[in-house]
Amino acid sequence: MEENGLLPRSTLLAPNPRVIREDNLIESDSSVTPVVVFSTLVAVCGSFGSGCSSGFSSPAESGIMEDLGLSTAAYSVFGSLLTVGGIIGSLINGKVADLIGRRGAMWLSELFCIVGWFSIAFSKGAWSLDLGRLSLGIGIGLIAYVVPVYIAEITPKNIRGSFTTANQFMVSSGLALMFLLGTVVSWRILAIIGAVPCIIQVFALFFVPESPRWLAKIGREKELEATLQRLRGKNVDISREAADIKDYTETFQGTSEDRFLDLFQRRYADSLCVGVGLMVFQQIGGTNAIAYYASSIFEEAGFSSDIGTISMAIILIPATAVSVLLADKWGRRPLLLVSAAGMCLSAFLVGLAFLLQNSSTSILVYIGIQGFSVAYGLGLAGLAWVVMSEIYPINIKGSAGSLSTLVNWSTSWLVSFTFNFMAEWSEGGTFLIYSALCCLGVVFIAKLVPETKGRTLEEIQASIAHFLQ
Repeated sequence: MEENGLLPRSTLLAPNPRVIREDNLIESDSSVTPVVVFSTLVAVCGSFGSGCSSGFSSPAESGIMEDLGLSTAAYSVFGSLLTVGGIIGSLINGKVADLIGRRGAMWLSELFCIVGWFSIAFSKGAWSLDLGRLSLGIGIGLIAYVVPVYIAEITPKNIRGSFTTANQFMVSSGLALMFLLGTVVSWRILAIIGAVPCIIQVFALFFVPESPRWLAKIGREKELEATLQRLRGKNVDISREAADIKDYTETFQGTSEDRFLDLFQRRYADSLCVGVGLMVFQQIGGTNAIAYYASSIFEEAGFSSDIGTISMAIILIPATAVSVLLADKWGRRPLLLVSAAGMCLSAFLVGLAFLLQNSSTSILVYIGIQGFSVAYGLGLAGLAWVVMSEIYPINIKGSAGSLSTLVNWSTSWLVSFTFNFMAEWSEGGTFLIYSALCCLGVVFIAKLVPETKGRTLEEIQASIAHFLQ
């Protein structure tokens, strides 16, 4: 599939250097325009809202249980419904984005989220609370796919990695905001605050363009060219990029339709393996087990749960910020390798600390969990979604994207569900297993994941799907 982590160069797309023509049009698809920046900011409002959704249940727990008289079991059901909704959303997100467009899918997701937040905020009992949480889950199940795909499809190749990684940066920021505000405002006010980025995105979406790749997919070529011109700037010659998008889209769509069984053709084996594999290794190493049960992990180690959980949420922000800055300089593979290796070593440190059970256990567990969070934020948190949004050809992107996000949510559920059972058996052993799984992730990335920086989406997708051979 690749040599030294690099996809084979397309023979159809020759290098397109930045040159000025006699008519003063710039021949380039690398310009950063206010429209691209604004469109990305609007898209990541949804990511920020997703982070708020994930971070809400922990700071709101005591207030909701006291005000509504919920038992621990009832609150556990409430918390788990976000994952159930996410799985439902992941089953339809690709088809929805293909049917009504990337903007339409973002609108729909935010309607689910707004209904969910206000249902929670004004709940009088468990049933409305649970319905709101389920609606939120469906919304972020849609958003998880469509935001990175939309950003990847509108941005020039030289900034695509950084701009798409901003998706995870905003998720981390939303999570941290909920942890911080949850200490000073009531859970009902916190839910209303969570709805704010959703409402902002609903209105802001009226002012951003649709994805040019989606317009090519449905045959709206005139709109494609107008949209691409708006995204790249009026003094940029977009004729070559527009032609490449149209030509590759026709080639892809001429081979097979976007049906689920078509994913398992031999030509898509490499891209499906990479996309689904990254979704598995993003979660299987204990990511959401640590996120969901951080308080109990710190308490078991004899460390302050408040300090541990808040610092864990906050430290993700600079870690993902570094990923944003380096994604297009270092590339995806180096950051993913560093990330998986760091998670492996950090989980090993936590497991060893629990097995030793001495005076240094608490501080070693704290260092290990924070190290895990930094390593995760540096690579796998955001770049797994970046690569997923880059490698699937347009004709299977909907089905492949749905499968990838379904695998991600399902693996997350499996890990979070089994954590308490595994911890009862052995906390140290649990983290050593997570360490071994992260080590397998390092091998997977080193052997199978291609470098995609500096390539157009069409080049990446044609190369990995063997259209150029």
